[in-house]
Amino acid sequence: MNQPNAPLRLLDLAPAALREQVAAWGQPAYRADQLYQWLYQRLAVDPAEMSNLPASLRQRLAEEAQIELLTPAAESVSSDGHTTKTLFRLHDGQLIETVLMRYDRRNTLCISSQAGCAMGCTFCATAQMGLQRNLTPGEIVAQVLYFERWLRQQGDERTAARAGSGGKESPAAAHASHLTPHASRVSNIVVMGMGEPLANYANLWQALRTLVDPAGFGLGARKITVSTVGLVPGIDRFAEEELQINLAVSLHAPNDALRATLTPINRRYPIAELIAACRRYVARTHRRISFEYAMMAGINDTPALAEELAALLHGLLCHVNLIPLNPVVGSPFQPSRRADVDAFVAILEAHGIPTTLRLRRGIDINAGCGQLRARVAQSTRTPSAG
Repeated sequence: MNQPNAPLRLLDLAPAALREQVAAWGQPAYRADQLYQWLYQRLAVDPAEMSNLPASLRQRLAEEAQIELLTPAAESVSSDGHTTKTLFRLHDGQLIETVLMRYDRRNTLCISSQAGCAMGCTFCATAQMGLQRNLTPGEIVAQVLYFERWLRQQGDERTAARAGSGGKESPAAAHASHLTPHASRVSNIVVMGMGEPLANYANLWQALRTLVDPAGFGLGARKITVSTVGLVPGIDRFAEEELQINLAVSLHAPNDALRATLTPINRRYPIAELIAACRRYVARTHRRISFEYAMMAGINDTPALAEELAALLHGLLCHVNLIPLNPVVGSPFQPSRRADVDAFVAILEAHGIPTTLRLRRGIDINAGCGQLRARVAQSTRTPSAG
């Protein structure tokens, strides 16, 4: 909600609210549609760019409204150039992280839904900072728009470099090609960054509707995945939504005794209740559910636990996504050995559980959730030498 005398945050307005605001300014309804297109398709950040809006409306937008809600505070790029993590500062000083992972033909963006997190997962850097607040719908969407602008700029630079070399792969074009894969827009979104998405349900779903709206950002619903640590009421609510957005559950252990030590929410929603909710979701939506399982050496990677996990998921339309842990500095949790991971995969597959091992990305830049924020916060608290 906007504070008195604060600029109107346009990205926080749902289409109906945007139309009401434009009407309150004495403009016809179609002006709201034009403004909506400028925000989410043309990615405008300045009302002066909105050439088909009347000068009076552009002036009012400049004086009373705000488009960009994020200020980059720090950035880390992996040594191979394929992973970029940006730390954003919000209007009230809170910090959130967004990670762009570039593959051959897709650009996957991992976005945050809260500043901090209240779930307390013991192996997660974000959990160590606690929950600061929910993100607004606009702050969720703004992460996508920021990287969409960046990718389009990279694509334009690549095209210009090739044009300048007569269509040949000049050094400049080769450099641009290294920075930008075949896709020059955000092709996939995972809501797996800071925060528990289903604990910010209303704001999350307003943002998702904007992202999939053909008149808005226009990304296909099946290109978006929302991850939850296991909020059972949220999963049941999710199953009733009309959009075919994918659901993932951070499981990390197949029994209550172990899972409760890793994800304390398990004490409120134990595994039996969680899996029952997952089965209701599949029965209601007929969509496959994904289970995320961070592989931690000596913690949850034994053959016995793989057998237990296979039994737990038997008969459920699902997929297990094994995740090499991005270790937190000073944490006792470390990534599993590759041999143990391979043995874990083999057991699950032998029981007919579809399983993949996520490609490791951003290890050298601490791309795990909350790690850049923690590093920047620590540096600001540490006095300089001398």
